[in-house]
Amino acid sequence: MNIEEINRKHYITQDIYYRVGFGLSSKLLRFDKGIIYLEMEVRNKWEKSYNAAVYEIAHCWKKEHPVFSSAVACKVYIIDSKKYPYKRTLMHLGIKPGYDGVKGILYDSKKFN
Repeated sequence: MNIEEINRKHYITQDIYYRVGFGLSSKLLRFDKGIIYLEMEVRNKWEKSYNAAVYEIAHCWKKEHPVFSSAVACKVYIIDSKKYPYKRTLMHLGIKPGYDGVKGILYDSKKFN
C-alpha cells in the first residue's frame, strides 16, 4: 500500500473541501489488520467536539477510498491547532507537535456493505 499516493489522492479529492469548509484536515498514517490509523488537525472553523470530528473524518476515509472497504475500525490521533495555534507553525516547519487526543471508532458493517 502506497501511503503517500493515498494521502495525495485524499488531499486533492476530500481534504481541501474539509479544510476550507469545516476546519478539519487529515492524513493516513497506516492501515494494519483492518484498522485505519489517521492523524487529524482540528482548525479554527470546527465548532463541534473531537468525537464529532473523528466520526466525520473516519467515515469519509472509509467511504471515499475503496482500499479501506475491509476496515473494521479507525484510530485517530488529534492535533488541535484551534486551541494551540503554535502547533500550526510547528507543522509548517516540519516539526510534529504532540497529540491532544486519541479517539477511535468501530465501523458498522451494515452501513458500508
